[in-house]
Amino acid sequence: MFDNHRDEEGGDIHELMQRYQNLKLGRANSYIEEDDFERIIEHLDEKDEITEAIEAANIALDRYPSSALLMIKKADLLLATRKYKEALHLLDTAALYDHKDMNLFILKTDAYLALDQPEKAIVLLQEALHLFEGSERTEVLFELADVYDDHEAFDKVFDCLQLILEEDPTNEEALYKICFWTDFTGRNEESIKLHQRIIDEQPYNALAWFNLAAAYQGIKLHEKAIDAYQYAIVIDEKFDYAYRNMGDAFLRIRKYREAIEALEKVLELSRPEDVIYEAIGHCYHRMKNFAQARFHYKKAAHLNPDDSRLYQKIAGTYMQEEQWELAIKQLEHALRIHKHINEYYILMGECYLNLLQFKEAAQFFGTVVKNKPKQIVGWEYLIKCLVANEQLDTALEQTELAYISTQGKVIFIFYRSAILFMMGKSAEGLLQLEMALSKSSKQLKKFTKFYPEIVHDPKVAELIAQFKKGKKSFVTKDL
Repeated sequence: MFDNHRDEEGGDIHELMQRYQNLKLGRANSYIEEDDFERIIEHLDEKDEITEAIEAANIALDRYPSSALLMIKKADLLLATRKYKEALHLLDTAALYDHKDMNLFILKTDAYLALDQPEKAIVLLQEALHLFEGSERTEVLFELADVYDDHEAFDKVFDCLQLILEEDPTNEEALYKICFWTDFTGRNEESIKLHQRIIDEQPYNALAWFNLAAAYQGIKLHEKAIDAYQYAIVIDEKFDYAYRNMGDAFLRIRKYREAIEALEKVLELSRPEDVIYEAIGHCYHRMKNFAQARFHYKKAAHLNPDDSRLYQKIAGTYMQEEQWELAIKQLEHALRIHKHINEYYILMGECYLNLLQFKEAAQFFGTVVKNKPKQIVGWEYLIKCLVANEQLDTALEQTELAYISTQGKVIFIFYRSAILFMMGKSAEGLLQLEMALSKSSKQLKKFTKFYPEIVHDPKVAELIAQFKKGKKSFVTKDL
């Protein structure tokens, strides 16, 4: 039968604690060795009996006053109770007996950071780099990287990780971390050189190939990134993040079929994610396979039902197929989630406009105008809707309001001109057109698109021709 009270060292912790209690109570002249005191302190610490653990450390130090180990144990407990200065003082004393104990530097670093003295922590760890080698030096570099991170010296974080990998190219923790910091700091060229060196020594290091690919991707060398990701996948065929990033790279160069293939592999290897389904949907959307795009967008929405954008994208596929009623249902769902996104109201208005339901369309465009009166797009849609419904008087009024609300955007003078022509008020329309052209002739294309028939009017054609030649003509003399 196994003894459940035996610790991992094989000693009976129950018996040891009993001896410790006897010692405290003076019931016996129990002798407890230094390493046993360490076990007692750790046992009490694990049970969250911090006060008792500190008491045990004090008793231990009374018997072993020169023990750096016990001083460090007590200092760790003092840090837990926020007695940072006391902990530092004790660690300084411990250093007199053993200045090469790694825990000294780690705990002193924690104390300096707690006291908001990162500069002292940095100096301390930089000194430690000269004392340690191998795995201990690596530990110091990781600790220094964390301090630089807290201190927002992000390039220094990259430097530490780079140094670790130069000394230990197989360090997985550093390989994982440097990928993020390469992207964050933008030091892609350095990362490329570093990982090329690692790969020269370790050609079957999948993480190194992945990081090389990510660095290429960071400087938009997507083809090279794809090649490197493929090497990573050959080495580790279940490397889901390599497939994920490769899918993104294919998407960036518009190779949508290849992107879909890579992203579907991600779904095979890891749990389903809305972003992966959404990305696949996007690829099919760009390939004009709206049914498949919609299928994958719906999969994404099932996993993330609170993302209104997904319902907008589903609506977009229906709009491409001119299935306006079905698009409206999806947009209604999007608006139930987020009521203040103007784009959804615009799309709703477009759907109703295409259904020739002008009253409903105008209501949605009116909401856009109300929410963002300084933006042009809402006013443009509203005016076009009113014109389509032959509400010319109202449309003319709205051009004036739009001009004022948008602080004099010239496009609304063009629209006013077009509406006046539609109303048979050609003289007023011509005056407005001349005013608009004098302010910004570059927007003429919008004007003619809004009212294509206008170009057949001889006076309009003449006025436009004169402005194209750079000549201004005051039409009033011909009226």
